[in-house]
Amino acid sequence: MPTVARPDAAAQTPAPSLRPGGPPAASAARPALPKLDLLLLAVSIGGISLSAPLISATAAPALAIAFWRNVMSVGVLGPYALLRHRAELRGIGRRALLLATAAGVLLAVHFALWMPSLRMTSVASATAMVTTTPLWTILLMRLLGHRAPRLVRIGMCVAFLGVLTLTGVDLSLSPQALAGDALALGAGLAAAGYMLLGAEVRKTVSTTAYTLVCYATTAVVLLGICLVTGTGLSGWSAGAWWQIALLMVAAQLLGHSLSNRVVRTLGPSVTSTAILLETPGAALIAALWLGQWPPAGAYPAVAVILLGLVLVARGSREG
Repeated sequence: MPTVARPDAAAQTPAPSLRPGGPPAASAARPALPKLDLLLLAVSIGGISLSAPLISATAAPALAIAFWRNVMSVGVLGPYALLRHRAELRGIGRRALLLATAAGVLLAVHFALWMPSLRMTSVASATAMVTTTPLWTILLMRLLGHRAPRLVRIGMCVAFLGVLTLTGVDLSLSPQALAGDALALGAGLAAAGYMLLGAEVRKTVSTTAYTLVCYATTAVVLLGICLVTGTGLSGWSAGAWWQIALLMVAAQLLGHSLSNRVVRTLGPSVTSTAILLETPGAALIAALWLGQWPPAGAYPAVAVILLGLVLVARGSREG
């Protein structure tokens, strides 16, 4: 999964122009979506969809994969950030630094829950559960006093119905599969907190500087978790290391970086809805590559979850 900073990207996109005293301009008057950005979005979805099957297939402990994924990301991002954003990094205020650090802790919790869930339940179920992040984001914002539009509330109810159905299907398989669902849901909640904090930090801090602080914090926290749990951090085959490196490139450099790039031109509605294709994409890759075919009852449950999330994305745009 994903680490995904998706909902807050909406803040970077200007609101659609309105006709005086009327509804938004007709879609026919809008310019065509840029073909290059649509291609980049497709590459992004492919990279994100490869993440869960890769984690499931890599012959290394899930927590260790999470740790090295973030260490590698810092290794790639760090030199550029220190070269181009050194002054900004030195001048980050206390509040922004604390919020960025807290976001890194929540991101570590997200990884620590989601990656093990992929070893306990199917890739399709774990991915469907973790993509409920927008629902948790809206619930957290409601606690902060923000009321969601009606269509968003309907979408949340539909998605929650799908979650209940999917957990019932997995419970019929084994208690371990149900526990994996619970871990993935918790990972989605942690990701929601991470995104809300990140959106606040990025009001005053560049994405590059914020990401470096966040990923570095995540790596340190995951290192502590690995040491406490006795998780080994080495001793695997060269193939496992290449898979971890591919995970970092596919999920973070190609996946989330490209989705954050195209959201400015395609808009948050198109981008966030397209990212929902991660669930069927990951399930298809897992089925063809790993032979993980979900039980028959999981298909309609996942479809209901995706329908609910589509309604949430549309309602968020209209609201």
